[in-house]
Amino acid sequence: MVDRTSGVPAFRQVAADLRDKISAGAYPPGARLPSERDLVDTYGVSRPTIRQAVDALRVEGIVITEHGRGVFVKPTPSIRRLSRHRLSKEARARNQGAFLADAEAHGFKPSSTVKVRFESADDRAAGYLAVEQGEELTVRDRVMRADGAVVQLAVSRLPRRFTTGSAIEQVDTGPGGTYARLEEAGHVLGSYAEHVGARMPTPDEASALQLGQGVPVVTVTRVAYREDGVPLEMNDMVLSADRYELSYEWAAD
Repeated sequence: MVDRTSGVPAFRQVAADLRDKISAGAYPPGARLPSERDLVDTYGVSRPTIRQAVDALRVEGIVITEHGRGVFVKPTPSIRRLSRHRLSKEARARNQGAFLADAEAHGFKPSSTVKVRFESADDRAAGYLAVEQGEELTVRDRVMRADGAVVQLAVSRLPRRFTTGSAIEQVDTGPGGTYARLEEAGHVLGSYAEHVGARMPTPDEASALQLGQGVPVVTVTRVAYREDGVPLEMNDMVLSADRYELSYEWAAD
């Protein structure tokens, strides 16, 4: 029951109790919350108070409302993005790009949609790729899904002089993906650099990732370098911060 002497608004008390129950597993991901009438009886408050509490949880990205069905705990598949081996030659040989390697490690069904286009390098892309501003780039724009839920947006840019005539300019790049096609063309990968940040999503990103209000995104810009240090690709990734954990390992030397 709500403590009316605490000074804390009733809807916040209800939201806090429901949040605690969700965290404790009383209502697991995907579970339906009790009906509005049941919550009114449980907490001894009015319907508008219950609606305010549910709205607060919805803004936090904890629950979602399905018209005609009720309020459900938001499914949040946890994806641990391991740096080790995910970009290795061995993984490419098994036809496991980075996202497919994550899928194997965590048991989700991966899928994606891909659009290919061409554009001129702006100042930022030119800086990362060490090309002249205005040089033609091949762009691979991808929407990545885990068990049907969008969890990552990724846009790769490569100097077109490295991709002309290859499957990199097709939707399906073939076994091993873009990096395998680059190496087949003689561009042997030597190293990667990742630049990680966090920010609030744009409206389009929030819509695509189905983010609740107030949920941030993690941004990763990865640059792949040839053995001689020439940049081959920059990949801008936007990940739902409530679904991803980034893990990095390195030797202590």
